[in-house]
Amino acid sequence: MDKLLAARLHAVKVRPYLAAALFALRVVEDRSVPTMGVDAHWRVYVSPGFVARTPVEELAGVWVHEVSHLLRDHHGRGERYAREHEEYGPGQRLRRNIAADFEINDDIYGDGLPRPAGVVLPSLLRLSDGLLMEEYLRTASMSGLGAELAWLDCGSGADGQVRPWELGPDGAHALSRQQQDAVRFRVAEGIRARPGSAPAGWRRWADEAFHPPQPWRQLLGAALRSATGAAGGGEDHSYRRPSRRAAAVPGVLLPSLHRAPPRVCVVIDTSGSVSDAELGGALLEVAAIVRAVGGRRDLVSVISCDAAARIAVPLCRAEGMTLVGGGGTDLRSGFTRALATRPRPDVIVVLTDGQTPWPSAAPPCRTVVGLFPRPAPRTPETDPDYRPDNPPPWARTVTIG
Repeated sequence: MDKLLAARLHAVKVRPYLAAALFALRVVEDRSVPTMGVDAHWRVYVSPGFVARTPVEELAGVWVHEVSHLLRDHHGRGERYAREHEEYGPGQRLRRNIAADFEINDDIYGDGLPRPAGVVLPSLLRLSDGLLMEEYLRTASMSGLGAELAWLDCGSGADGQVRPWELGPDGAHALSRQQQDAVRFRVAEGIRARPGSAPAGWRRWADEAFHPPQPWRQLLGAALRSATGAAGGGEDHSYRRPSRRAAAVPGVLLPSLHRAPPRVCVVIDTSGSVSDAELGGALLEVAAIVRAVGGRRDLVSVISCDAAARIAVPLCRAEGMTLVGGGGTDLRSGFTRALATRPRPDVIVVLTDGQTPWPSAAPPCRTVVGLFPRPAPRTPETDPDYRPDNPPPWARTVTIG
């Protein structure tokens, strides 16, 4: 135990942004475990023989490796993958474990953590670094590694399949789901506070941990479906596919109706009251909107708006977009600019802190407003009739975050 805890201290020293997660793990000694493994409840199972024959610096790397599985929720993701593809056998379990190792091992070692012999890396199959577990599972069979890596077993925390030695949800020292999320949040917060000290993969993970899927995206999806589901909305004739009615008129080629994805115009509030972090979050939401329309960047345009609206910019890459502004706020000009674009958008999405005048009339298309959170406004004692200027009732509104 002394050697194992000394290795954990070394891991904390060289990877300080993972300290909260490393100290959250509870150690369980078990001689039936091949090396070290974790379960979904943040217990780490350790073989005494493995600890005895492994140098402290390499043990520190194993600590970081195992806690990385838990931070990136390989248990939940592996369980979902197995359920969706009905892959529950030992070979499929090993395949998920290998893919999970591919995801995390490419940026664990170095800078105080020596790379052990036989470490599982994407280069074994000539695959690229930096991909997710699911991407490796889709692109590689890994059948050639099965016999060579049969010893590999990081526990259910790596692939979602429960092991005989695990204590289960009712065993001692299990972390609840809320406690696990709190640990992940603290780690992500530490990475974002000092982004230069963490690899790019961990920085991307921290950004996603701070920007989980938002309820407003469900409203956006409903607005998109409503815009294209309306009578005649999003429909056009096409000769690419014959009409089902063509059999009734022999010798005549009839076009069929097809639904085009809706056009979306995103108005981003760039006034001085919106922080740089919120603007960065807005760009993440723009990327989510592009995915909602099937990845068609040509269907999404973006307008920066403070007191004046800028030109509607067709989207190329959300992460490389320049947002212009910094003055006062009047999103009415943004709505005017959005409706003036040709072809006219089917949906307008507004990302703002809400401190703006709104159009007096509803625009002739669906509108979704994503509000950056703000403290409730205080009513001045000298003005008892003061009321905040809330988004209009014709817009579907939800708070982001």
